[in-house]
Amino acid sequence: MTLRAVAGLMVLVLAGCGIAGAQTPAPSATEDFVKEHYAKYEFRIPMRDGVKLFAAVYVPQTGFKDAGPYPFLMTRTPYSCGPYGEDKTPTRLGVSQELLESGYIFVCEDVRGRYQSEGEFLEMAPHIDDKKSPKDVDPSSDMYDTVEFLLKHVPNNNGKVGITGISYPGYYTSASIADSHPAIKAASPQAPMTDLFFNDDGYHGGAFMLAANHGFYVSFKPQKAPVLPSAERGTFDFGTPDGYEYYLSKGNLATLDTEANGTNALFHDQVVHDTYDEYWKKRDMSRHMKSVHAAVMTVGGWFDAEDLSGPFKTFHAIDEFNPGAVNTLVVGPWTHGGWSIWDGDQLGDVHFGSKTGVFFRKEIQFPFFEMYLKDKKSEPLPKAYVFETGSNVWKKYAAWPPKEASAKTLYFHKGGMLSFDPPTDKTGVDEYVSDPAHPVPFVNFTTDTVPQRYMDDDQRFAARRSDVLVYETEPLKEDVTIAGPVKPMLKIASTGTDSDFVVKLIDVYPNDFPNPPAPGAPMGKRILGAAPILMGGYQQLVRGEPMRAKFRDSWEKPTALVPGKVTNVNAEMPDVNHTFRAGHRIMVQVQSSWFPLVDRNPQTFTDIPYAKPDQFVKATESVYRSASEASGVGVLVVPQP
Repeated sequence: MTLRAVAGLMVLVLAGCGIAGAQTPAPSATEDFVKEHYAKYEFRIPMRDGVKLFAAVYVPQTGFKDAGPYPFLMTRTPYSCGPYGEDKTPTRLGVSQELLESGYIFVCEDVRGRYQSEGEFLEMAPHIDDKKSPKDVDPSSDMYDTVEFLLKHVPNNNGKVGITGISYPGYYTSASIADSHPAIKAASPQAPMTDLFFNDDGYHGGAFMLAANHGFYVSFKPQKAPVLPSAERGTFDFGTPDGYEYYLSKGNLATLDTEANGTNALFHDQVVHDTYDEYWKKRDMSRHMKSVHAAVMTVGGWFDAEDLSGPFKTFHAIDEFNPGAVNTLVVGPWTHGGWSIWDGDQLGDVHFGSKTGVFFRKEIQFPFFEMYLKDKKSEPLPKAYVFETGSNVWKKYAAWPPKEASAKTLYFHKGGMLSFDPPTDKTGVDEYVSDPAHPVPFVNFTTDTVPQRYMDDDQRFAARRSDVLVYETEPLKEDVTIAGPVKPMLKIASTGTDSDFVVKLIDVYPNDFPNPPAPGAPMGKRILGAAPILMGGYQQLVRGEPMRAKFRDSWEKPTALVPGKVTNVNAEMPDVNHTFRAGHRIMVQVQSSWFPLVDRNPQTFTDIPYAKPDQFVKATESVYRSASEASGVGVLVVPQP
């Protein structure tokens, strides 16, 4: 799934189907360029089982430096390859203006069972490793058959194929290069859906990502036959601008499943498969990233609210199963797909010092495809090309996480202190009361979407609540750079039989931190007014994730908490690459709800989607911080130069 927040639906339209360009040329100018320099053809391509898939093919005609032959650059999408009709021209084409003007045979294909393609659509259709008959079809075989057809039926091609896509199309990119056609020479899975149960869209730490999933599935529904997209994308009527109020009033997920989505099997499957069962396991694409022969550049964003862990899992899987493969990880300070259409110089109130999206499109993505599809000379990419937030610089590493990083733990101490030194007190515990009737909100303003800015937004509103524990260091005497996964390690007890523990890693700015100029661009505007926020003391979220205690020992077989009994709740959050500057503080917040981003835990051990009103109970949560029962957050610290 891609942008589940309404604010992100634009990327579904632009990036999802490969029709996404640079930010600068106006859509009308790009449309005129396409009309003048490309010819459009439409094909219904037969697959090995007889199903026909729709593909729109745009072939360079005139106005390019060379007359070809040209490589293919393809996107496979469940989000429509419209506009349909050989006389209809898209307002954007390709993944960047640079590639559009360089000249490629652009291909957009509706995947099986979506829009104009025949067949049955399956949510993240499982990969079949051992195909024994023509009926054994999956996204890899569909791509193989499509490439065979294109090479034979589209003239003036150079025999090389590239594929890319963002989010769900990112998944299809990954799936297309497993057991791939030999003509596929370059691939860029971008924010690829990889394992929906582990921090990709569906579940995070065993907790259901409520608002994003519901907001997505009310529009993304099953279809029974090839259809044309509606003239207008429908919007869901919440009946209130307040998503917090709306989801709280629904009680449990079962209510949403029946009332809001009716017969939407896709949303239903998400809700009922609330443990790591076979439904999820066979959809983990990282298990099948074998026989990858293309050069791969996997792309992600540090502030991707949808598919944050997918890029890392895909990158590591390709390395594991394909030793020696050209395999690069690129991560910038971006939201979901933001690198394809925005400047990338800020998110909310946080500025990154340069137009990182423009840099990526021109200096990283464009040379990558030119090198492997057109044999243009270019410096090979490093193993990891990552933007370091906080310091706002690009870094190149020979491995990810960096080999030079060392494991350390930020320990909780009395008085709300945080330190790399372990606690020495013989006893120590902090407590708060978690009330499901008044869950901690994930943003400090009213919204019925999942605003992308929440990923680095100010957390001072949460720090002031009595049901949020706060630990912070003294002002740092020197920079501290953390790179790689973040690993909360809590010793807890609860009066409930189940609870969530949300851990947030935060960068606290000095009180004298200068304010930015008044915002002008849309991404810089405040949600609640145009005036710039006061940045002194700003608590920037760096990473935050929930952990559902029932899964502390097993993702397959959850177990109840024993009230009052001390137990471990450990987790692994998606990676970060952030420098806490000298004079800043490192903060950790701990809470037991994050609503409606995450569904409410009733704090009673039960089948949560069907929890009854009387099962939602208050619980006193205890977090221990003594020498023998220490709590903290494990990080990888990169030595300073």
